[in-house]
Amino acid sequence: MKADEQMARRAARLAAVQALYQMEMSSATIEDVMAEFTSGKLPRETEASYTELEGDIDLFKVLVENAVNRQHTVDRTIARHLKNWRLERLDAVARAILRAGAVELEQRADIPTPVVLNEYVEIANSFFDGPEPGFINATLE
Repeated sequence: MKADEQMARRAARLAAVQALYQMEMSSATIEDVMAEFTSGKLPRETEASYTELEGDIDLFKVLVENAVNRQHTVDRTIARHLKNWRLERLDAVARAILRAGAVELEQRADIPTPVVLNEYVEIANSFFDGPEPGFINATLE
């Protein structure tokens, strides 16, 4: 895979997590977050490695649409992997990461599982300093 393609997927994943969080915390719709992504407003990241590239629109769309349209099923799948936790008690960012990761694992069999896991752990590392990245990894595995 080319480095540009890898970075575009990375940006799409981060943007999807941010979009899912935004949708949960506000009245934003799929159309709203799609417009923000295509206009370059998502992902919101200060690192040049994210802001200076275009994201993979197809991956972003798959992640957001499936996480929203199939949320009940996705949440049930995630909940089965949580040990002594309820999904609604998790931080909203962690829920967004888990939802996007679960959808990608399910919908994009062409992307190797270890790559997907690593990408979402890295996203978790950008938001959390504590045990959350390990929790995200264990839940998605």
